[in-house]
Amino acid sequence: MSPHPKVELYCDGACLGNPGPGGWAYLLRFHADTGVKEKEEAGGDSETTNNRMELLAAIRGLEALVRPCEVELFSDSQYVVKGITSWVAGWKRAGWRKADRQPVLNAELWQALDLQIQRHRVKATWVRGHAGHAENERVDSLAREAAEKICNHA
Repeated sequence: MSPHPKVELYCDGACLGNPGPGGWAYLLRFHADTGVKEKEEAGGDSETTNNRMELLAAIRGLEALVRPCEVELFSDSQYVVKGITSWVAGWKRAGWRKADRQPVLNAELWQALDLQIQRHRVKATWVRGHAGHAENERVDSLAREAAEKICNHA
């Protein structure tokens, strides 16, 4: 049995235009002896990209955990899931450069995500977007609302 609490993290990003106003959101689900507890949060940026919002959703969700946890991260972003499961280790070894020796796009966000992955035990799982997955639909809705709110205040 792991000494770390088990947590589910559902995260998503959205962008109205790419680039354009964007939003990110996460839902954390904690399983405790007293029952299931959830926490959700959303935010955004006035000029961003979808990939940046996808990354920020994962980063903010992991940052919200006050102690190391065993996290199953669910995302509909292949960019985030493949980054966590396949790309980050190689990018780090190569000085945050891709195989073609070009700098990794969004390197500062990948580095922030990597710091969080080092704090926790993270298993990244891809879920199909817009396919009726309740938690993914929820964070998608929250991310879109955050982007629209920024767009309406611009």
